Amino acid sequence: MSRKYKFHNPSAAYFVSFAVVNWIDVFTREVYFNVITDSLNYCRNHKGMALFAYCIMPSHLHLLFRDDKENPSGLLRDFKGFTSKRMIATIMENSQESRREWLLWMFKRAGIKNSNVKEYQFWQQNNHPIELWSTPVIKEKFEYIHNNPVTAGLVMEAWEWKHSSARNYAELDSVIPIDEIGFLG
Repeated sequence: MSRKYKFHNPSAAYFVSFAVVNWIDVFTREVYFNVITDSLNYCRNHKGMALFAYCIMPSHLHLLFRDDKENPSGLLRDFKGFTSKRMIATIMENSQESRREWLLWMFKRAGIKNSNVKEYQFWQQNNHPIELWSTPVIKEKFEYIHNNPVTAGLVMEAWEWKHSSARNYAELDSVIPIDEIGFLG
C-alpha cells in the first residue's frame, strides 16, 4: 500500500472512505443503516471517536473523524471488523432480504480470495486516509462528503439524505450526533 494512504499522525483528524466488497449496494434497508449508525454512536461514546462528518451511501461510507485515543488505524480496524460481522449476521437474520443468498455468496466468494479472512469479507480492505492538515482541505472534504448523495443523483439537496451529517449542519433531525470540529470559518 502506498505511504500516502496510512495514518501517520495519530492525533490528527482524517477523511476516510471505504466500500463494501465489489461496491455492492447493501445499505438499501434501514436495518443495515442502523448497524452502521449504532456502531458509529458506540465508537463516539466508548472508543474515543470524534466524528465531524459522515455519509453512508448504498455501497460505501465517508467519515471525517479523529481518534482521541490516538490510534485511528486501530479504531477503524475495530469498527470495520465489528460491523462486518454484524452486517453478515443481520443479512442472515433478515427474512425480508430478497437478495440474502446472493449477498452471502458474494461475501463468501470475496472471503475465499483473501487469506486474511476466515469466511465472509464484507468491507474492502483499503481506507485511503487523508490527513486534514488545513482549513481548505477540511472544507473540501466536508463538501465532498455532503454532496456525495447529490452527485450520485439520490437527492437534490445534501440535507435531504437521511444518513449524512449534512442534516446536522442544516440543523435538522439527524441519525448520528456529530462533534464540533472548531476551526471552520
